[in-house]
Amino acid sequence: MKKHYRWLLAVCWLVGGAAQALTLDEAKLQGRVGETLSGYIAPLKKDAETQALVKKINTERAEKYQEVAEGNHIATDEVARLAGQKLVTRAPAGEYVRGINGQWLKK
Repeated sequence: MKKHYRWLLAVCWLVGGAAQALTLDEAKLQGRVGETLSGYIAPLKKDAETQALVKKINTERAEKYQEVAEGNHIATDEVARLAGQKLVTRAPAGEYVRGINGQWLKK
């Protein structure tokens, strides 16, 4: 009986951990990440969960920027820069953005 109980606890722990994965919106609201003019997010907090999220989101963005660049015959860096300007401008109040001077600002 104890083996079944331990197994059930292990499954619940694994499922619960996956269900509580940090989202981009949560990370922004918690001040863990911010938008940059480069088109990519950057971490304000250095914990493993935040770092993993930054890597995941930035990889997805790079892939999307590449698709857009190829479709429009322009450089990927240009697409990223244009997206970064829009994301920084459109960031809602309370979120962090990295300004042109490289400093973090809370909008």
